[in-house]
Amino acid sequence: MEFTRKNRQLLSRIATNDRHGENSPYFDGWKAYDSNPFHPIHNPDGVIQMGLAENPLCFDLIEKWIRENPDASICTAEGLDKFKDIAIYQDYHGLREFREVYIYMNKILSQRLLLSKATMKEKVINGGTSDKLLLLLLLQAVAKFMGRVGGNRVTFDPNRIVMSGGATGANETAIFCLADPGDAFLVPSPYYAGFARDLRWRTGVEIVPVHCKSLNNFRITRAALEEAYEKAQRSNINIKGVIITNPSNPLGTVLDKETLRSLVSFVTDKKIHLVSDEIYAATVFSSPRFISVAEVMQDMDCNRDLIHIVYSLSKDMGFPGFRVGIVYSFNDDVTNCARKMSSFGLVSSQTQFLLASMLSDDEFVGNFLRESSKRLAKRHHVFTKGLEEVGISTIKSNAGLFFWMDMRPLLKEQTTKAETELWRVIINKVKLNVSPGSSFLCSEPGWFRVCFANMDDKTVEVALDRIREFVLQGKEENNHEADKSQARAQRWRKQNLRLSFSSSRLYDESLMSPHMISPHSPIPHSPLVRART
Repeated sequence: MEFTRKNRQLLSRIATNDRHGENSPYFDGWKAYDSNPFHPIHNPDGVIQMGLAENPLCFDLIEKWIRENPDASICTAEGLDKFKDIAIYQDYHGLREFREVYIYMNKILSQRLLLSKATMKEKVINGGTSDKLLLLLLLQAVAKFMGRVGGNRVTFDPNRIVMSGGATGANETAIFCLADPGDAFLVPSPYYAGFARDLRWRTGVEIVPVHCKSLNNFRITRAALEEAYEKAQRSNINIKGVIITNPSNPLGTVLDKETLRSLVSFVTDKKIHLVSDEIYAATVFSSPRFISVAEVMQDMDCNRDLIHIVYSLSKDMGFPGFRVGIVYSFNDDVTNCARKMSSFGLVSSQTQFLLASMLSDDEFVGNFLRESSKRLAKRHHVFTKGLEEVGISTIKSNAGLFFWMDMRPLLKEQTTKAETELWRVIINKVKLNVSPGSSFLCSEPGWFRVCFANMDDKTVEVALDRIREFVLQGKEENNHEADKSQARAQRWRKQNLRLSFSSSRLYDESLMSPHMISPHSPIPHSPLVRART
């Protein structure tokens, strides 16, 4: 956003600075889509949105559940009797029923509940203790819902849960608690493009990239962390911690236990924090499984006060509009501070009530997780297979709502400038909003993040057709250029051959006429002269 000099004097530094990151190609792609959105009938030549990580693939299951459970909403006749209590509820800890969903993310229940859901509903209707009965039901539901994500290997403390307005609010809250303006966090790159906004804009904190390489599929190594840390120290930058996304955004890969243990050891040795953003935990659609940092630290000699987790339902359930975020810290002071700050981003109690009811439905949850995994796997396969057919490769991935596409062979040269030029062609001519690697601070030009879950099957085919046409057209142009280059080379060889005969005669003649080899004597047919013109 442009500000006049007068407005800059009237507004704050936060309002007028450029730390939001909205001028990056990541957000420019969104603007291109917003100004010309694709529609199969009304605008078939519009831009297809492939830069937004949304997950509506299982909305049919959710819509079916809502129709069958009208009492889960306080805005229906069936739920109206709960309207007053929910409408006036505003506790910083979050609605108790909903908060318990996260408290027991991966806990195995020590005993099975004897009451069926139907029996509980009946008792609630007849004036039973609804809160207590619903809570018991939720404990069972959450154990099976989130337990599948972490493999039932972690027990979470309910008193450490802090609600926040989405993962964006949760990440910023964590940073406010952990660092001062001018402090910095190490973030392995490529990393989520929105971190410039989430972590830096209002907090005044800096990001120091830890550059990872494609040679090992951008794996985070202790050596890379040490190098970035030492470089920051030499520059008098105060490093307060490391921030990771697991599963990775934008790679779509999960961190293995060895890498997670290395990260925990690193922050323990340096006495700095580790924030693990795990908002894609339930989007894993094939092996290897997701491992939370909370799992690996259980059998490690580490400082638990330095470990913090950010979670959300935006990706796993596909509810970004509900703005449900979680800060879970093993540090009492961080938990208390985050709870105070949560008043600036509370989650609507109506939203909490609806989701608590939904996640307590064991049959729905089981079916949702199975179907979500299947549909994500299928969509991922369709996209990556289609790209493979035209010679475009991707990093092998098994999680997230995107993949990391290798377009380096299409660059004119291996530079960020060439990557940006290619991105502009893809946006303006191919009409696909894919995000260039430079937006994710990738140190190697030519990589692009492609979101594959936020469209229907027909739009997928249109997108793949456009990519195929673009790549094949590029190959034809390259072949044509290769033919032209080959023809030029053949002409050059013939001319050089003629030149060699001519030069030999010239040399013979020069024995009798020295003035013929004067440096001022031109050789009009020289290919070297022609090459410079």
